[in-house]
Amino acid sequence: MYAIIETGGKQYKVQEGDVLFIEKLNAADGETVTFDRVLAVSSENGLTAGTPVVAGATVTATVEKHGKGQKVVIYKYKPKKNYRVKQGHRQPYTKVTIGKIQA
Repeated sequence: MYAIIETGGKQYKVQEGDVLFIEKLNAADGETVTFDRVLAVSSENGLTAGTPVVAGATVTATVEKHGKGQKVVIYKYKPKKNYRVKQGHRQPYTKVTIGKIQA
């Protein structure tokens, strides 16, 4: 059984027990979060697709930790104009473990 959920503007295919790195959530470590934007659910009966979401379907997950991703370096450069800008960015994330899929 799997489900397709949407969180942080991205879509993820999840199964029970999966570990995901998603956009940062406002939840403490060890807290349980519920994703109600379930776009599709697959079970023994077949695939149920929502329009746009499946009514009554939820996915629960446990927050493992928060962190920052690897640094991405942005370097802007214009030749012959003495213009150079170096900037770095580390995207925050939340690590979650998928618990139960209810459809």
